[in-house]
Amino acid sequence: TGSLTVSVTDMRAPVVGASGGVYALCSAHLANVVMNWAGMRCPYKLLRMILALVCMSSEVGRAVWLRFSPPLPSSGPQPSFMAHLAGAVVGISMGLIILRSYEENLHQQCAWWVMVFSYAIFVMFAIFWNIFAYDLLGVQIPPPP
Repeated sequence: TGSLTVSVTDMRAPVVGASGGVYALCSAHLANVVMNWAGMRCPYKLLRMILALVCMSSEVGRAVWLRFSPPLPSSGPQPSFMAHLAGAVVGISMGLIILRSYEENLHQQCAWWVMVFSYAIFVMFAIFWNIFAYDLLGVQIPPPP
């Protein structure tokens, strides 16, 4: 999802690493902690959440800074930060779907279908965007450095 989001929002930026997947896992864990807050017996759950949020936010801030700061003359295009954000959004939404709270009700089942439908629509849109948009918009993909 991270690389699909970058291909839709920031076509010329390269995607480096697995940051989208890492952010999806971290934010899914945060969604699980929030959903099951009362049932957790860990005395340091608030500290864990704050530490994870600070680390994730500082890395996103660094990625945004690198993307929009002037590049060095010898470096190529700066990597995109949209994979970080897309990974976090998918992690939270899929975390709410897959890692349900211990007590499930009809309201959460409806949210499950809305999230699955939204995710499927986005993936289909991104696939068609990647097939047709580069030719329609006349975007040239930069050569690898």
